[in-house]
Amino acid sequence: MNNVLNIAYWIPLLPLIGFLINGLGRKHLSKTATGIIGSGVILGAFVLSIWVFLEVKGGNTHDAHYFDFISVGDLKIPFSFKIDQLSSLFLLIITGVGFLIHVYSTAYMHEEKSEHFSRYFAYLNLFVFSMLLLVMGGNFVIMFIGWEGVGLCSYLLIGFWFKNQEYNKAANKAFIMNRIGDLAFLIAIFWIIAKVGSVNYTDVFSAAGLAKLKAADVVIITILLFVGATGKSAQIPLYTWLPDAMAGPTPVSALIHAATMVTAGIYMIARCNVLYSLDAAEITRNIIAYTGLATALLAASIALKQNDIKKVLAYSTVSQLGFMFLALGCGAYTAAVFHVMTHAFFKALLFLGSGSVIHAMGGDQDIRNMGGLSKKLKITYITFLIGCIAIAGIPPFSGFFSKDAILLSAYLKSPVLYGIALFAALLTAFYMFRLLFLTFTGKFRGTHDQEHHLHESPAAMTIPLIILAVLSVIGGFVGIPAVFAEGGDKLGAFLSPVIAAAHGEAHHVTHSTEYMLMGLSTALVLIMIVFAWFRFRNYQRSEATGLGKVLENKWYVDELYDKIFVQPLHRFGGFLKNIIENKVVDGMVNAVGKGVNYGSRQLRLLQSGQVGNYVLLMVLGIIVLLAIQFFIRK
Repeated sequence: MNNVLNIAYWIPLLPLIGFLINGLGRKHLSKTATGIIGSGVILGAFVLSIWVFLEVKGGNTHDAHYFDFISVGDLKIPFSFKIDQLSSLFLLIITGVGFLIHVYSTAYMHEEKSEHFSRYFAYLNLFVFSMLLLVMGGNFVIMFIGWEGVGLCSYLLIGFWFKNQEYNKAANKAFIMNRIGDLAFLIAIFWIIAKVGSVNYTDVFSAAGLAKLKAADVVIITILLFVGATGKSAQIPLYTWLPDAMAGPTPVSALIHAATMVTAGIYMIARCNVLYSLDAAEITRNIIAYTGLATALLAASIALKQNDIKKVLAYSTVSQLGFMFLALGCGAYTAAVFHVMTHAFFKALLFLGSGSVIHAMGGDQDIRNMGGLSKKLKITYITFLIGCIAIAGIPPFSGFFSKDAILLSAYLKSPVLYGIALFAALLTAFYMFRLLFLTFTGKFRGTHDQEHHLHESPAAMTIPLIILAVLSVIGGFVGIPAVFAEGGDKLGAFLSPVIAAAHGEAHHVTHSTEYMLMGLSTALVLIMIVFAWFRFRNYQRSEATGLGKVLENKWYVDELYDKIFVQPLHRFGGFLKNIIENKVVDGMVNAVGKGVNYGSRQLRLLQSGQVGNYVLLMVLGIIVLLAIQFFIRK
């Protein structure tokens, strides 16, 4: 246990050191040195995370208290890390996938100048540090520091190419929309402090801590935390920033969408599963389930008609996050965490694969200009195919096991929820294989110059793809349902000390029902893939019409937000600037100056130097005093 305590702080400290070295030395370090430092510190953190994971697996959990961060009266907020089953699992995901993305970046970003190359890796290291702080924090305040850190880093990375104003707008959009959720999270923390008197997980989730919360407190706190999660994990209505986050370099998209930022909301609710499992929180669980389902369906429908390879994957991420929230709302916290893990593998694979395609296409991201790339990009094609199979949920790939667990939790809650979720899953299979077929099969539809330069990516890009492809194949075997092997759900058993309430929910259905549900979803997914093949094997470019046009324009949600929120706020800002600021505030300030100036000129007339005027004023003064004396004073 002492060993865990002694090394745990090095896990986030190493990426922070990498950030400082690369950031401060960006004008002096070579690209090779930057890549080694940036990737090396993440590798070191990954090795330490494995060590911690093995210790935790052996029963060594610990709350590592380092110093008092805030001490005001009776309120003491320590700087502490919680090393347990949930945090150790997320450490592996963040550092493992993060390391592969760093290695990939050394080749993908090689065209950047040395200074910008170092700046990029400094931001990446800081991003990983912030996410590690978020999941390791032993209380809500440390989690919030990491929470804000990933928000800042997403802003810096999305707007990395800051000379492009559209990219800056995308970065601003992500930052501002995240602030909405962050405010709710902050209010929840203050509410917990007011009611419980502590922000430590062990205090808040203890029987004594929960006893201090009334039913209304539980509802308000859980809803506020969920709103916070909605911002980070891109749920309706705060999801529109995530597709625009594609403005950043492709490895950044993989980092934000796969292993780090967007999973923060899932982690937070899973960490607070004791609160959400209370009877008083049933209304919140229903809100989470229906919001997640609506998000999954909406984003999947939009992805059907997107033509930018990264936008398809972005809306796919929003949809998959919706599935995770559906699981959380159904009380299947383990299933949600399981899907976080498998999604990290296949979504990082798909994003990095898209980066390999964009690299080969000379920066072109429009899938209508691609086609036939499987002949030139064989490793990218095979790994991308594996990612598509995994996300579609075909056995025995990883996505099948985690998505099946989510669909089962929806079935247990309501067959209607299950039916809608299954439909969203079928849309997932269709749009992902549409993407695959348009990109890699058929004839090449780009320019002759693009076709001439098509080539497979270097080893620094393809090796991470291969590793992630292997993980996408075998990653699901840690959560084999009991219907296949009794005791096969090793992940559920591992997480049971932290998420005890939801463990074993899958056993509420008979094996025959579970087989039927699995068979139905698998058969329908295969039918959708075949349909996509016949629909797009001989693709001819055409303009979208009707509903297709609406989907291509993302249900016009951005335009709606622009009309309802952005333009009125701009007009209100203009009113404040032109009327309140210029005329009222500036008018008052200028009036004071003019008043003093005018008064001074009038008072100056009293000092004319003419004795007659002075005598007259003296006489008038005496008359006034006498009048006061005789007529006013009594």
